[in-house]
Amino acid sequence: MTKRIVVLISGSGSNLQAIMDAIDTGQINGRIEAVLSNKAEAFGLQRAQNANIPAITLKHTDFEDRLSFDQAMIKEIDQYQPDLIVLAGFMRILTPEFVRHYQGRMLNIHPSLLPKYKGLHTHKRAIEAGDKEHGCTVHFVTEELDGGPLAVQGKVSVTMDDNEESLQQKVHAIEHVIYPLAVELYCTNKLIWTQNGILMDGNTLPSQGYQVAPLD
Repeated sequence: MTKRIVVLISGSGSNLQAIMDAIDTGQINGRIEAVLSNKAEAFGLQRAQNANIPAITLKHTDFEDRLSFDQAMIKEIDQYQPDLIVLAGFMRILTPEFVRHYQGRMLNIHPSLLPKYKGLHTHKRAIEAGDKEHGCTVHFVTEELDGGPLAVQGKVSVTMDDNEESLQQKVHAIEHVIYPLAVELYCTNKLIWTQNGILMDGNTLPSQGYQVAPLD
């Protein structure tokens, strides 16, 4: 059965586009029911409109606090009865109430090899630490920021020539591989959250998640 997906964005929506492309090619057995952004100027909304997907703007600045904004998001999202919530560059810290409402069916992508470098400036921190590899992680969302169980990781090498911008470009490239893959696995019921860990094809994944071969 085709899974119903709602995507939350705040910016350009490049990961949204990668997922849309994977749906168009048949890689993902899912359908994006709506794209919601907390910023009216987010280019990802235009991507959604171009694909005839409902594009919703819900500005967090119109609400008095985080909880009331998240409750308004739930009201909007639940109209589409989603099987999966995809956070694709959604730059808001979610309330525990929102996270619990979608527990086990909400994915996020973070630009580091979690649990390393939670939070911001991950590429800069990887370079300053002298890391030889860097990458990104798709994880299930919990109340702990960037702390949910890991589903899929993709790695890139860090060279002497890399700077923050070049490393970001490398990571973006692998993001556009592993996020559609994670959504594909979820939509075919191969990737499942359980209280005992994340299962893929019925087997418990290791703590670092499923590892995708490096692009470089």
